[in-house]
Amino acid sequence: MPSVLWLHGGACGGNTMSFLNADEPNVVDLVTSFGLELLWHPSLALESGTDARKLLRACASGETPVDVLVFEGSVIEGPEGTGRYDMFADRPMKDWVIDLAGTAQTVVAVGDCACWGGIAATAPNPTSSTGLQFHKRERGGFLGAEFRSRGGLPVVNIPGCPAHPDWISQILVALATGRAADIDLDELQRPRTFFTSFTHTGCTRTEFFEYKQSTTTFGEGTRTGCLFYELGCRGPMTHSPCNRILWNGQSSKTRAGVPCIGCTEPEFPFFDLEPGTVFQTRKAVGVIPREIPEGTRHLTYLAQSAIAKIAAPDWSKKDTFVV
Repeated sequence: MPSVLWLHGGACGGNTMSFLNADEPNVVDLVTSFGLELLWHPSLALESGTDARKLLRACASGETPVDVLVFEGSVIEGPEGTGRYDMFADRPMKDWVIDLAGTAQTVVAVGDCACWGGIAATAPNPTSSTGLQFHKRERGGFLGAEFRSRGGLPVVNIPGCPAHPDWISQILVALATGRAADIDLDELQRPRTFFTSFTHTGCTRTEFFEYKQSTTTFGEGTRTGCLFYELGCRGPMTHSPCNRILWNGQSSKTRAGVPCIGCTEPEFPFFDLEPGTVFQTRKAVGVIPREIPEGTRHLTYLAQSAIAKIAAPDWSKKDTFVV
């Protein structure tokens, strides 16, 4: 029976709760249908206090095998490298991470904080927070660039703030059922099956994007215009399947009329934007967005935009969403 141990560091807990909302497969299916043994989970474990410490020590020593170590939240190294800003079971959490990552067959980072340090690692970073194997986009993080688990894999990153529950449960199934070799990772160690396409893929506002028709308002029910041109939507530059694998099976940020904030990318939450411009598209010479869809050049984009606006049919300037 493959075993899963789930810990969270820093102040994070959103991915723990997100995981409980998994649907395909759900948490019960993981146990009853796929045979996972959930050794410990912050919200589901029966053990606490002395019993929890005993279990963790057995896992860290290898006495109790850990097939998959799941970690969420940033690794806190402060103050001055002691890790004592984040204590867990009588030890700095970072010490548990070192021991458990060394014995686990596979290590999975869930959520932005565990993957790249997240909000906690944003300058000035007073807690000396970092991700398991990345610090923002720089490879290394807490475990180091050369870290490999006992199964031979680097840390498998499932980013998001929080990560979609089905991304988590499906990767856990693959890892725990011996199909780790089937998981193809990108340069940021994210599973390509989820992080090759963009948030823009499947967006209900695609026709407005193509004809360069903008909206200047937020809100559910607002289906006129694209959120990219004025409101800072990062959907065309963010790798995620949020508009293919919908949240709660029915929606996403852009479908609710809210710009994508790029929470699956290492630069989240600021992307070097000036304060007050998170929901505003920064532009060069007041016309061209400074950041444009991946693989596009600014001059090419400008020419395409001009042609698209001229060719835009009347229907592209109206609310066409009827369901």
